Amino acid sequence: KMVGVITANGDIRIDGELNGNLNVSGKIVIGETGKISGTVECQNIEVYGFIKGKLIVKELAMLRATAKLEADIKTKKLGVEPNAVFTGNCLMSEKTTHEKTIIPPKKEEKSA
Repeated sequence: KMVGVITANGDIRIDGELNGNLNVSGKIVIGETGKISGTVECQNIEVYGFIKGKLIVKELAMLRATAKLEADIKTKKLGVEPNAVFTGNCLMSEKTTHEKTIIPPKKEEKSA
């Protein structure tokens, strides 16, 4: 069981509990006994366990059959196996950083 922030270059696997944020440049695997409460950021993720919080994935978020998520997901691609449980919001977009998507205002049409 860990409390705090984990930052890693490369890949990581979590089979225990983390109460905090996880920022990984590569792939994360959350094992069936893995539990995370916090914000998770990574390139790819494969979830077999539990996540509560926020998930920001640059490429593929894969929720396996044993996955349970109470989270908001922002990802480029999402895969969900039957029996996976997902409660939250999902935004699938090319932009997966903390940047807010800015929609430019419509130009006013001038009538002649």
